Amino acid sequence: MIQIIPAIDIINGKCVRLTQGDFARTTEYNSHPVEVAKSFEGAGLTRLHLVDLDGAREKKVVNYKTLEQIATQTSLYIDFGGGLQSDKDIHIAFDNGAKQITGGSVAVKNRDLFESWLVKHGGDRIILGADAKNEKIAIHGWKDVTELSVYDFIGEYIGKGVKYAISTDVAKDGLLQGPSFPLYGFIDYKFPGLNVIASGGISQMDDILRLNEMGIFGVIVGKAIYEGKIKLQELSRFIVENK
Repeated sequence: MIQIIPAIDIINGKCVRLTQGDFARTTEYNSHPVEVAKSFEGAGLTRLHLVDLDGAREKKVVNYKTLEQIATQTSLYIDFGGGLQSDKDIHIAFDNGAKQITGGSVAVKNRDLFESWLVKHGGDRIILGADAKNEKIAIHGWKDVTELSVYDFIGEYIGKGVKYAISTDVAKDGLLQGPSFPLYGFIDYKFPGLNVIASGGISQMDDILRLNEMGIFGVIVGKAIYEGKIKLQELSRFIVENK
């Protein structure tokens, strides 16, 4: 069964969504992220992808209080990303309730540090952020596109112990036009032992059903929920039917 992972992105303590990672294209959905998280939990969902967008911009963890509030007021299994650039940042995340962290830019810019996290905390707790544009790794909130192949990037880190990878097709994110099925399918085919988490472009339940049929481990759903394209009740039925 595919894991349904709703997303909460935080700016100034509020629940927002960006379009293609652009801070100038921000939509605020709720000023109380904890209530949003509780609604996910109430629908039977068990996981949460929490992104500190202020942290991503400032290159250090900022919204750790929101993380702590969600972690203490729900039983959601939280993976946390955004601004994780140092040992101090990762300790703040884990100390405030994150079960996993996602590192993207740091895995490109500071490989020794990211590899040390894998050694210290294990591949079950450290998720590789492998966001791509035209199959090239994109970092720093997707402002910078490298020449590094997403497949080479993932392959190198699997050799270092990575077990989970979140990949967002930047061109699809926030547009509600459907995910990049070929990207996720090829990653899953090329790295059969990897837990692939698809992100970006989910617009309807059929997208999730197709990813499930492909054998993808997990899918992050954000804007489609907030815009009412996918109802929490639909996700609840899907989870029940696939247990």
